[in-house]
Amino acid sequence: MKALLVLEDGRIFPCSSFTGRGESSGEIVFNTSMTGYQEVLTDPSYRGQMVTMTYPLIGNYGVNLQDVESDRIQVAAFLVREYQPYPSNYRSTGTLADYLKAYGVLGVEELDTRALTRHIRTAGAMRAVLSTENLDPDALVQKANKIPGISGQDLASLVSTKTAYYWSNDKLQPIGHEFSLDESVWKHGRERYSVVAFDFGIKYNILRRLEHSGCEVVVVPATTPAHVIRRMSPRGIFLSNGPGDPEPVGYAIKTIRELLEYRPIFGICLGIQLLGIALGGKTFKLKFGHRGSNQPVKNLKTGRVEITSQNHGFAVDIDSLNPNDIEITHINLNDNTLEGFRHLKLPIFAVQYHPEASPGPHDARYLFDDFIKMMEELTKPPTTIN
Repeated sequence: MKALLVLEDGRIFPCSSFTGRGESSGEIVFNTSMTGYQEVLTDPSYRGQMVTMTYPLIGNYGVNLQDVESDRIQVAAFLVREYQPYPSNYRSTGTLADYLKAYGVLGVEELDTRALTRHIRTAGAMRAVLSTENLDPDALVQKANKIPGISGQDLASLVSTKTAYYWSNDKLQPIGHEFSLDESVWKHGRERYSVVAFDFGIKYNILRRLEHSGCEVVVVPATTPAHVIRRMSPRGIFLSNGPGDPEPVGYAIKTIRELLEYRPIFGICLGIQLLGIALGGKTFKLKFGHRGSNQPVKNLKTGRVEITSQNHGFAVDIDSLNPNDIEITHINLNDNTLEGFRHLKLPIFAVQYHPEASPGPHDARYLFDDFIKMMEELTKPPTTIN
């Protein structure tokens, strides 16, 4: 079925739908991963975006029930060069097309993804409309220019959980609302590292890695205030990934500021941006973002280069951070932007990439162990009463 992708600057890309009729709009971005398209589809950080895969053959291993990062597909549309309709993998439980159809997400192929990617790299990520219903380029350009931009929107509140929950044995177990959260919430507090994870768009594999590292994890809504966290008395605080612009998420920045001197804090992706602002820094929008599982990052403390998985369109301005308080620990080797920092006086560190590696390499999994060590050094487990 014929489809048309039209960008706000007037660039037109003909393509074909492999999921039927539909229309979608949003910011158009590209991902350079060769595998992991199901993790990409379900990553809440893609809320409001249409994702183009630069690897040409997509769909060849189908989909399954395990390789998901949230409870639904999050992307606004999925664009590929060549869709593979007959998957071959022992874990596959269905086709990519059927998976997209089940969530009403438009998927297209026969798109010149190389030309589109080169255009985005030159002109920057921008708004776009994808349609099988309306093939009039001029009308679609006008529609694209009326779409609200990602900047200035609080997208974290749209993807965050509404109620707190446990993450245990790879399963979500609801707890309830704010009034039910206090120190008694921990089931294994004396045996494991109790961690409150703020959900700004958290990925399931982050929770898996925290649990695997020995943490008992309670996930709370993005709007949870500091006094509730103090009432819960965790040993550590985790700030998750999430979509869009960090500056409009003012409620979270306020909460983080109030917790800076309370417990060890570990932030990733949107978490590092919110933390950076809370510490007095500033953020800015990248031209086309970092999205893929092959982003080179240099660890300035060890000299090692780590290949990382990333998905973000904003970054913390290195020059805006106070060098008397903040040590830069990681930089991106493609554009020298900030990829990690550590506080010199407080038990706080954060990275811009995804150490849980889903999809992606495992080079940065050590950061979860660093979080454990930080909690060990700065908090003592409760004394067992015989």
